[in-house]
Amino acid sequence: MTSAYETLQQELPLTPRTWLVTGVAGFIGSNLLETLLKLNQRVVGLDNFSTGFQHNLDEVKALVTPEQWANFRFVEGDIRKLDDCRAAMHHEALGSNIVEYVLHQAALGSVPRSIEDPITTNQNNIDGFLNMLVAARDARVKRFVYAASSSTYGDHPGLPKVEDRIGKPLSPYAVTKFVNELYADVFARTYGLQTIGLRYFNIFGRRQNPDGAYAAVIPKWIAAAIKGEQIYINGDGETSRDFCYVDNAVQANLLAACTLQDEAANQVYNVAVGDRTTLKELYQFLRDNLSATFPHLRDAQPIFREFRAGDVRHSLADIGKGRRLLGYEPSHRIGRGLKESMNWYVQQLRNQSVENR
Repeated sequence: MTSAYETLQQELPLTPRTWLVTGVAGFIGSNLLETLLKLNQRVVGLDNFSTGFQHNLDEVKALVTPEQWANFRFVEGDIRKLDDCRAAMHHEALGSNIVEYVLHQAALGSVPRSIEDPITTNQNNIDGFLNMLVAARDARVKRFVYAASSSTYGDHPGLPKVEDRIGKPLSPYAVTKFVNELYADVFARTYGLQTIGLRYFNIFGRRQNPDGAYAAVIPKWIAAAIKGEQIYINGDGETSRDFCYVDNAVQANLLAACTLQDEAANQVYNVAVGDRTTLKELYQFLRDNLSATFPHLRDAQPIFREFRAGDVRHSLADIGKGRRLLGYEPSHRIGRGLKESMNWYVQQLRNQSVENR
């Protein structure tokens, strides 16, 4: 039986539309760009390169045809500036001067970063989000899909996490993502702007930055492992997460933007796979799968250290709502997603080695 996403992938090339992807040079944004261009869509991308990279855009360019790349226009701008948001909504060079769908990925991620610098996190994730809502409202876009977060569940102890049951936020970052949901709901009720929030659960995959103090655990561990560096586990290793491969997040974004079900709009959805993996299990999987290529990993052991402030202990999503209203069905469970991710990071390391010769 053909899935809702497979059907959409067949239909989109027949009816090109104009999309705005914010944070387009980032991890999820560049994956959205790649998928949309391969489906022959017109895409405007907005980024200020605070956490995104030109090399992500360069990689997408190498993966699509010249004709598909010609359907992309990049706007260097900052969501904290309303004029930049408005400028990205209107781009006559693509043949359609009004954006139809917004996939808003731009944000300042990371719980620890928000604890260290709550003001900058607030400026990007709340002020910037409000600017994007206003610009989308004024441009009369068909739908505004935005990156929400599983951090919104806060201290609610229940598992699996269900969209209508949340607790108190545990970090400034979580506060900002909850406020996004409140603002989106108000804009839907007050201005008729159709919005859909996607609560991401530990998204990972190709083009996720492994460097820096705030790098996510999977790319950071993969990079450290293949370089022979020490891997650290915060806590006792029994902390668990619902790790979700980036292709699943791309699917959710496109389904959310294009769904024709009236009841599906103005909602929030979990984007995950519905599986729980402990940090110990994650480490074991990465070590076992990389050791064939990197023998130094066969006897490697992690170092355990203190729990990290602001982290929730366990995370597991109920994805029934997304299945029912969007037709969302994860294409990658954690094993397949990790193998594809490891292949990408290994290839990147090899490419860097060739370039440095």
